[in-house]
Amino acid sequence: MEKKVLFICVHNSARSQMAEAFLKNLASDKFEVESAGLDPGKLNPIVVEVMKEIGIDISENKTKSVFDFYKAGRKYDYIITVCDESQSGKCPVFPGGGVRMHWGFDDPSGFVGDWNEKLIKTRIVRDKIRNKIEDWLRELP
Repeated sequence: MEKKVLFICVHNSARSQMAEAFLKNLASDKFEVESAGLDPGKLNPIVVEVMKEIGIDISENKTKSVFDFYKAGRKYDYIITVCDESQSGKCPVFPGGGVRMHWGFDDPSGFVGDWNEKLIKTRIVRDKIRNKIEDWLRELP
């Protein structure tokens, strides 16, 4: 039976989308994966670009509301928040069971600079998320 994983962030426009895509890419045979946000925004175009660079297309993804998942009665084995530490007070909580984890990553929507500078910073976040998921998969029984 597949384990269910929910990645949560504030807007579901960057970090949680990348985490969902990586876990699906690396272990879709073991996990059913979703992501959502407290206040769903628009998919971050820089995130779409940096994921496309490594062969993962998330351009058709939609941002989703964690409240809608709760209202639908969804249950998860793992609930993983990916907000950065400065947003920890805003990071959504999903009620119910499941193992809760927090993996803090910088928010690409807050990066300043021109397009290229934001790309560079977002690539760093992308790689940190991929590394964290790869480490987590190795640690699982």
